[in-house]
Amino acid sequence: MGKLSGLHKEICGDVNVNYLIDTNRRSQLDAILHSYNLTGIVGFPTRFGLTSQTAIDNIFIDRFTMGNYKLYPLINGLSDHDAQMLILKKKRGGGECYTYTKRKINKYTIEDFQLNVNYETWEQVFDGNDVNEIFNSFLNTFLRIYYSSFPLIRVKKKLNQNSWFTPGTKKRAI
Repeated sequence: MGKLSGLHKEICGDVNVNYLIDTNRRSQLDAILHSYNLTGIVGFPTRFGLTSQTAIDNIFIDRFTMGNYKLYPLINGLSDHDAQMLILKKKRGGGECYTYTKRKINKYTIEDFQLNVNYETWEQVFDGNDVNEIFNSFLNTFLRIYYSSFPLIRVKKKLNQNSWFTPGTKKRAI
């Protein structure tokens, strides 16, 4: 279940990653979801075993566009998984805003990128014998320079209340 278009984004389901403890799987899932500004909000057990409790059923929302919310466990007694009830309260005030992440690319960051590419020795790329190692070395070096030269920035935009032209529509139109 989920909705990833327009203003609101949410995903919910049995993701089989326990959010009650920090693990490598949780960090990997969080990294992917954070790229869409999504954050897990379930902090209580959702599955009960004979000797354990886990939070593997989660709801991920974009807190920047959702506004206030309340989350409650719903103990159903029919399964070892309990349900959750999410109540969303629409933001009021000076119009809807949305936040997105983009790379800072301008003439200064491009010059920084070009300078860093020029000063890189590329030794590991030219000294390699295995084509896969050479490619991986090139890609790692290139991406390290790219990510450092073009940092991620958050941009907040205000939407016109009467506009049907949403951020998702703008992305598809370009």
